[in-house]
Amino acid sequence: MRIGVPKERTPCETRVALAPHAAHELSRAGHRVLVEAGAGEASGISDEAYKDAGARVVDDARKVWDDSELVVKVYGPIEDEWPRLREGLILLSFLSLPVNRSLMRALLDSRCIAFAMETVRNGPGRLPILAPMSEIAGRLTPQIGAHYLLRQSGGRASCSAAPRASGPAGWSCSGAASSARARPGWRAASVPRWS
Repeated sequence: MRIGVPKERTPCETRVALAPHAAHELSRAGHRVLVEAGAGEASGISDEAYKDAGARVVDDARKVWDDSELVVKVYGPIEDEWPRLREGLILLSFLSLPVNRSLMRALLDSRCIAFAMETVRNGPGRLPILAPMSEIAGRLTPQIGAHYLLRQSGGRASCSAAPRASGPAGWSCSGAASSARARPGWRAASVPRWS
């Protein structure tokens, strides 16, 4: 199979859909892996690492889309990529179709085969692809909240341990979901809760 890995074009998306070790295993199994130059750069993965793994690195995103039977992406195609969708192409990506109706229409119009990674379930009905990402996000949330509480980030707090404090501090974040829908570039309002 011809597998393509285009560079992610969604703003602030720093992940890449296929790591070099996966490209190596696919190449070893007889598949051809085509990676767009710079696809792993934001994740700290060089083009050389993909070449060493047996993938071909190309400069042109159109070549990745047009010469592949299967395209793997982290985030669903952005509008500029929709013309690359076509009948016979298989797309594997996080699609978030309930909140991205225009992408759903583009996928239907293209007649490609699209798999939404966030909906893949295993035998017991669990979400093996989505679950680890949710766990990582949950563990990062306190760090992100603390960052925005700092004065240099526009907050009004100092986040550090105080000597002889009576107990650990807790954090709560309220209104984030409605704020996120209200405007781009939202900041969640975090309020310290002291034990």
